[in-house]
Amino acid sequence: MGSIDKTQIRDAATVIVLRDRATRPRILMGQRGAAAAFMPNKFVFPGGAVDVADAEVPLARPVSLPCAARLREDCSEDRSHAIAAAAIRELWEETGQLLGQTGAWPGAVPADWQGFAEFGLLPDAAPLQFVFRAITPPGRPRRFDARFFLIDAAELASDPDDFSAACDELSHLHWVALDEVRALDLPFITEVVLAEVAARVADPGPPASVPFFRNDDEASLFLRLHGTPLAE
Repeated sequence: MGSIDKTQIRDAATVIVLRDRATRPRILMGQRGAAAAFMPNKFVFPGGAVDVADAEVPLARPVSLPCAARLREDCSEDRSHAIAAAAIRELWEETGQLLGQTGAWPGAVPADWQGFAEFGLLPDAAPLQFVFRAITPPGRPRRFDARFFLIDAAELASDPDDFSAACDELSHLHWVALDEVRALDLPFITEVVLAEVAARVADPGPPASVPFFRNDDEASLFLRLHGTPLAE
């Protein structure tokens, strides 16, 4: 069996949790380890790569139709279900926060979801608001096609201040005020996404379009996703 090509672009999902929208907005962030191959020591939003099993995970509710259409745009296949499930799973694994609704799993619970399912919840993708997409530039040790989702902390089924169930992927999990977050050591793309998040604070409705920072071997393009039909 050959080794895995680390430069292959993998689908990924990231979740930005926002609280205190009407007073002093804060977002949930954590710090990657110094030994991490991808973005060591940086403060990031919870997120990670889509797993094969995510496509089969049952959802209490799917993402909204506009969100699904934009997730399909500039893609060869519809991966919206798997990407949404991955976003909820990564949020749970890295922070211990639960985005779900009461419900029974219809079959065997995958190993990665057993802790989540023990709370009697099914993952709920309806609150996920797709706000940004970015592909890691060439030459990096890992490359991801990352979709960034925004949710309000009020949508969580868990205590937003309880990180006791989090794995050790991220340290220093805490809520950071939007007007102070740039003092942290942030990846470039996180700083770009923060500008979009700031614009959404005062406008909680779905964005008119979604920014797409597409990097390939030929050029870096900054596009807008409006939600076109899935390509034939």
